[in-house]
Amino acid sequence: MRIPYKIHSSITPSRITDAVMRQHHSLDNPGFCLACGSEADGCEPDAQRYTCEYCDEPRVYGAEQILMMM
Repeated sequence: MRIPYKIHSSITPSRITDAVMRQHHSLDNPGFCLACGSEADGCEPDAQRYTCEYCDEPRVYGAEQILMMM
């Protein structure tokens, strides 16, 4: 499965990996908005098309989901 949108340039592989590691070692549930690059909290690992609280685009994906789709 491929990411259906272009990923914002601020969402780097190291940033995604860090978010996945935090998820596995804490109570964080990070995701990222592919449109604006903001980090979203409270995302399921397989989240897709959640609405971003900053830009209102339905392009928030869970960190693990993004990692699997890269």
